[in-house]
Amino acid sequence: MFKKMLQAVGVGGPSVDTVLSEEPSRPGGHLIGEVRIGGASGEADIQKIVLSLIAEVETDDEEKQGLEFQQVVAAEDFRLEAEEHRTIPFTIPVPWEAPITAVHGRPLRGMRLGVSTQVAVAKAVDTSDMDPVRVEPLASQQPVIDALLAMGAHVKSADLEHGHIHGVHQEFPFYQEIEFFPPPQFAGQVGEIELTFISRPDSVDVVLEADKRGDLFTPGGDAFGRIHRGHEEALATDWEAEITQWLQAVAEHSGGHMVHGHHEHRQHGSSPGMGGMLAAGAGGLATGAVGGMVLGEMLDEGVDEEEIAEDVAEEMEDEG
Repeated sequence: MFKKMLQAVGVGGPSVDTVLSEEPSRPGGHLIGEVRIGGASGEADIQKIVLSLIAEVETDDEEKQGLEFQQVVAAEDFRLEAEEHRTIPFTIPVPWEAPITAVHGRPLRGMRLGVSTQVAVAKAVDTSDMDPVRVEPLASQQPVIDALLAMGAHVKSADLEHGHIHGVHQEFPFYQEIEFFPPPQFAGQVGEIELTFISRPDSVDVVLEADKRGDLFTPGGDAFGRIHRGHEEALATDWEAEITQWLQAVAEHSGGHMVHGHHEHRQHGSSPGMGGMLAAGAGGLATGAVGGMVLGEMLDEGVDEEEIAEDVAEEMEDEG
């Protein structure tokens, strides 16, 4: 009886540890791992083990919030005997719109994405675990990033913003922006470049945004463009040529490419090519949320953001 009382307040209950495969996941793929549970001082009736993918998203008021965008039940309704240990394998489908957290094995500064493990225990305090998740680009996304890097752009950071992209079919109430310092040849004319992918089973939309710097005679503003490709077609696209042509148009401030003024968690406009104009707007949050602060604390381990920023600065100095 005393042991049951202790378990009811969280003492002597089962421990939980989620172990993920060392292989990175990709949008449209799977996250593979196992839940290791056990070590309770007495019997424990496990009602359910639920795994959720959670991302830190910047909301309309610029607050950070943990947002759940995928959930699976790994096991339910079983008894764990005293001191018994079990290993429960699981597979989580990774949505096509899942954000990228690493490029060439290197974490993207600012991205916080994790898998939460919640264990519901009958007549006892529930237990949980949180682990960072590594998602690498799709084969059709990687050439776009590589093209920017080959042009001399440098990754600055990345984040998730609440909103929808106008003219693009989108399942999630948020989208990712990967920010780059501009290539040297455009450094005086264009500020940061932001890259967004919206992927689906048969294709990918590549959305670009650049900050056009103004002068005494010409106002600055944000320029946007979108290009749609099938996955196989994206592999054959000359992305350096596409992006260079678009940046030249932005730098020259040629007609139709610019939207003046500041944008807020906007909806993007689109056209068949890179010259599409974007309009403002936002969609509503539609999935479950957890504390963003807790998510950030749990996922900070192993990612030294200051070190990454210093490395980028050193690379820019070496090339300068």
